[in-house]
Amino acid sequence: MFDDGSMRVWTTGFAPGEVRRCSGRGSQAEVLAIGCCLATREELSAARADAEGGGWAAAMRLPGSCLTVVRDRAGLRIAGDRAGTVTVYWIEVREGVLWATAAAPLAAFAEAEPNPAVLLGSFMVRGVDVLAADSHFHAVRRVPPGHVLVLAPRRQPRTEAVPALTAETSFEEGAKAVRETITAAVSRRAASSGPISSDLSGGVDSGTVTSLAAACGPLLAVTYTDARMGGQDDMRYAKRIAHDHPQITHTTIHGARAGVRHFDGLENPAGLPFTDTPSFTLGLLAIKAAQLAPATAHGSRAHLTGRGGDDVLDAVPTMAIDQYRAGHRMEALRRIAAFARTRRAALWPVFEQAARTQSTTYPQALAALAETIDAGGDRTVQRGPGTTAAQMLTWCGSGAATAWLTRAGRAQVADLVTARAQSARPQTAPGALHERLALELMGDGHATFDQISRQQWRLPVHAPLLDNLVVDACHAIPGYARTQPGDFKPLARAAFTGHVPDYLLHRRTKTAFTSSLFAGLRTNAPALRRILDRSLLAQADLLDGAKALASLDSAARGEPAPLAALHALIVTELWLAALPTARTTWWETTTAHTQEVTR
Repeated sequence: MFDDGSMRVWTTGFAPGEVRRCSGRGSQAEVLAIGCCLATREELSAARADAEGGGWAAAMRLPGSCLTVVRDRAGLRIAGDRAGTVTVYWIEVREGVLWATAAAPLAAFAEAEPNPAVLLGSFMVRGVDVLAADSHFHAVRRVPPGHVLVLAPRRQPRTEAVPALTAETSFEEGAKAVRETITAAVSRRAASSGPISSDLSGGVDSGTVTSLAAACGPLLAVTYTDARMGGQDDMRYAKRIAHDHPQITHTTIHGARAGVRHFDGLENPAGLPFTDTPSFTLGLLAIKAAQLAPATAHGSRAHLTGRGGDDVLDAVPTMAIDQYRAGHRMEALRRIAAFARTRRAALWPVFEQAARTQSTTYPQALAALAETIDAGGDRTVQRGPGTTAAQMLTWCGSGAATAWLTRAGRAQVADLVTARAQSARPQTAPGALHERLALELMGDGHATFDQISRQQWRLPVHAPLLDNLVVDACHAIPGYARTQPGDFKPLARAAFTGHVPDYLLHRRTKTAFTSSLFAGLRTNAPALRRILDRSLLAQADLLDGAKALASLDSAARGEPAPLAALHALIVTELWLAALPTARTTWWETTTAHTQEVTR
């Protein structure tokens, strides 16, 4: 099953400095790090030494965000990062195992079709680990983030969790580690990349990253705004941050003046960039092009963002239930009451839902959801324009978009949820589950944005807040300890007071982008209708195209509609239409070794 000869790994699209190998003279272990590995030579060498002594997990937690391969006497261990910005996929073949950081080439090799249950489940349900060990393709397996693929001689391939290297800690003790890991994630990129640029929305996350980068040297900071966002606080904070850091050159892109909106540029799907998974960035393609144009003109070698800040510096609402389960019952009840007040919701329905979630196991909740979806009808439809406060405290659920599903489509999604119910652990905690799912969703979104940016503008996009060590440091503090009712990202304030402007760390507002999304839907409705008219999911009798089009028309009129699901459906249809499935698209046979390799 495993070739114990020389390790054969092909890379494409990586700069020479992004492929690092460490093997000691006469050593029985070596470490390969591909991608954004920020480890020093000493750190990489120490990780190799640990691997030689059996401590291979240290190599999976090097600074940065990269693919890591550890080879020792026992075989190979292959892992992406904890957030899923780098993901490992694999298939079994006659000669052993093929693995890659992209699923599409493996699917082409195996002649595997897209997995409709995963495609639909990704935007039809919430609180469900839709992917788990699957991928967007039949037959292609995924190594879940935080896990490692183990290939050993004469043994079946398997995955196992990477042992935790960071113990649970208190808010006070953890804040120092948070500051050190985030500062290192930003400063090491700034020191190694040459000219750099950053997003500067004016929010806590991008403002912190930009401020830390500016402490290392000059950078270009870019703020995107439009007529609807201009009246919010973002621009005021962004300008103040730029003014207070002499190293920052600040530029502003105004959407209306640049002539860009959501869903612009989708008239010719064949000309769009392809990503390994459906990407929300396609719906923002024109906006991102305008936003990153100053960075490319600047000659930026790395563009920093604050992506992931909500996932590491904030906490999901269901952490209150984890807090209750951990024995902090009065504090949990106070947190739930404060959450209801913040959402302007009636108190008792929120408490009642929290009690139901606390008294139900995750497998039970998934089984009930599967039955509801399979039954169809109004029971699967959430009323109103968004998720209510009570619904935010549920284990899982389905949204208004499930009304688009045909009987066959409901069966696909219900079967997937049933399978997850059968493998779910009863001891799973809702807050920890939702925190992980949100982190992985953000990681995948960042990965596809980076893929598009590299294809379109030759500009790597970085998310330092999604680095392994940053996630480890932040999540070592339980989610219910990272936040306080009525406070906004107190962990950022505790970690960075004296290092980042105080006025930024005390910001209490957050800008919503819904109005801009409605405007783009309205303007580009004809092109979006054409995409849905040709829906491959509808042609497969999984989706009622007329119902999806009716939702699009409602959104274009500014009426309540499942905006996120519409966005997801559009980019999923674009992905399916562009999917290169022929083996010859990805693979060729070399005459030297008569072995197929990826292009």
